[in-house]
Amino acid sequence: MKKFFTIILIATSIFAQKFEKLALTPPMGWNSWNKFGCNINEEIIKKMADAMVESGMKDAGYQYIIIDDCWQGQRDSLGFIQPDPERFPSGMKALADYIHSKGLKFGIYSDAGWYTCGGRPGSRGYEFQDAKKYAEWGVDYLKYDWCYTEGLNAEGAYLTMRNALYAAKRPIVFSICEWGNNRPWLWAKNIGHLWRTTGDITACFDCVVDHGTWKSWGVMQILDMQKGLRAYAGPDHWNDPDMLEVGNGMSVNEDRAHFSMWCMLAAPLIAGNDLSNMTNETKEILTNKEVIAVNQDSLGIQGFKYFENDGLEIWFKPLMHDNWAVCFLNRSTKPIELNFQWNNYIVIDSLFNKEANFRNNIYQIRDLWLKKDIGTTEKNFHSVIPSHDVIMLRLKPIKK
Repeated sequence: MKKFFTIILIATSIFAQKFEKLALTPPMGWNSWNKFGCNINEEIIKKMADAMVESGMKDAGYQYIIIDDCWQGQRDSLGFIQPDPERFPSGMKALADYIHSKGLKFGIYSDAGWYTCGGRPGSRGYEFQDAKKYAEWGVDYLKYDWCYTEGLNAEGAYLTMRNALYAAKRPIVFSICEWGNNRPWLWAKNIGHLWRTTGDITACFDCVVDHGTWKSWGVMQILDMQKGLRAYAGPDHWNDPDMLEVGNGMSVNEDRAHFSMWCMLAAPLIAGNDLSNMTNETKEILTNKEVIAVNQDSLGIQGFKYFENDGLEIWFKPLMHDNWAVCFLNRSTKPIELNFQWNNYIVIDSLFNKEANFRNNIYQIRDLWLKKDIGTTEKNFHSVIPSHDVIMLRLKPIKK
């Protein structure tokens, strides 16, 4: 009998794969953790689903409502995970049905270890049972964390859950939340659809919060950690620099810069604020379709830093139809006066064989935050970038 089960497990591993083409562009949605932490229940989740539709976020491309940690109750006598009966009395199937009725998709959270980061039951040893239950509930997205995993091999642990999801026969986006400790960009392409490249983000533009045994990182710190990773990202396999902190306490300038840079990085856009209580400025940032289009461009090429000096960074991102996105980022605490002479530059992306030759070609310039055309690259670009803010442009060739 033992030999029979061994053969079955080997066969499952050989023929299993991740579900393809579920994330040809970076996933867009909302996750409960950054704002609510463990203080979640089914009414909050329903409220966020309602707000995603009513705020215009669904129309802007956001799809997933993802419950993070602390939804779990206990396992039943057969080992199947159950939701916390006080927080989710209607059950997860009913909640998934409600979210689906809004034209949205339902995401859930678990952990590769014995426990989740919040101390709830993890999936270690129960991967196939958990995946089966997720499929029964109608889950569309799984965030899979890395707490309490002492002694586990990361690639093997995530491969096990990938195989379990495939065996459950419901296409589920698989988000690998391993914090970049074991360099998932080197092995996760055929396992998950996105993988965390860093530890947790915090709602701070430029700082590090030391929790003793671990740290959370500001937006600029996480941005710097993306160096050298763009070669590994593309359609259906994305670098994930963690969820958005837009609307969670930073300034409007900082929120705009944060959102812009995540779009330049072709990062998943997973909002983490209270969608039911947004300022107009927060809503305008999260629903700017022209900026989102840079993130969702079907080429799927991650942007790169072209220039940096004294707090100013210039980033370029190749887009479809020989378009380019350009982002001027001011990391400093003072405004920066910009005088960019286009015809001095030939921007070459040797990794993806793309070139913007401003000496030989003219591009129409559109300011994506002002939402208006502002001339061409025939003339120098003059502007002032406020502190901790960006100017984000789209360039479209008009003459070869």
